[in-house]
Amino acid sequence: MSETILVTGAAGQLGRRVIHHLLETYKVPARSIIAATRDPAKLASLAAKGVATRKADFDDTASLDAAFKDVDRLLIISTDALAVPGQRLTQHRAAVEAAAKAGVKHIAYTSMPSPDKSLVTFAPDHLGTENAIKAAGIPHTIIRNAWYFDNYLHGMPHNLQSGSWYTASGDGKVSNISREDCALAIAAALASGTGESATYTLTGSQSLTADEIAAGIAAAVGKPLQAVKVSDEQLGQGMRGAGLPDFVADMLVSADANIRAGNFDLLTEDFRALTGKQTQKLEDFFVANKAALLT
Repeated sequence: MSETILVTGAAGQLGRRVIHHLLETYKVPARSIIAATRDPAKLASLAAKGVATRKADFDDTASLDAAFKDVDRLLIISTDALAVPGQRLTQHRAAVEAAAKAGVKHIAYTSMPSPDKSLVTFAPDHLGTENAIKAAGIPHTIIRNAWYFDNYLHGMPHNLQSGSWYTASGDGKVSNISREDCALAIAAALASGTGESATYTLTGSQSLTADEIAAGIAAAVGKPLQAVKVSDEQLGQGMRGAGLPDFVADMLVSADANIRAGNFDLLTEDFRALTGKQTQKLEDFFVANKAALLT
């Protein structure tokens, strides 16, 4: 009988695509998959395919204890609790403790590149979670996802309207990857059945500056776009002026600072090692998402 795989955050964008690839790409039987989220009613489409659904609220230890019962392999997708400092790490530690208590045999976790030296505001959450998983003594797969191409879809439509993209990343480079490619690689790791512990860093095949990214986006959508270099302070002020919450502005400024410092400038072969495929390239991603960029 196949091992039972539980995916937390299954109603989110990454979780849904991981389960899609488990089912469709790696042909894991639906009966071997459990989709978990705070509100299982949001998982009706998965339940219709034969996937079991459970409630898993990272702020409710009892729900985690129940959700992780009889689970062999657990994927902890990092939560979106970023507004309150420390809350996400507390949630993740609770999930790791519940997994150990339930006798989970293998934990997979979605982290970020080099959390030990990252300037990004949420890096300590990832580093602390990785350390908690290692301390639990359970075989594990840590998957460090590079900055998503998808993140650009939030602010880039506005930038394309003005033709200017304000960035504090300077001449630093970043090796973006699509969320879809991350989901494919994570599903591959889950479906592999490995009992070994490993850490993978998922990056794209190119490490590019803001100028190069702007040129790629401009070519993909047929509109001019210039990367305008500003300071951290100027970027933060502009984001707050646009109505972004302080914690979001601080996070985005810190991400640009991390790029500027060279901490996102890394290329690995881990995606190909897991999937046997090549990652989607920048221009192909933006051509595919042209409609979203021009809204």
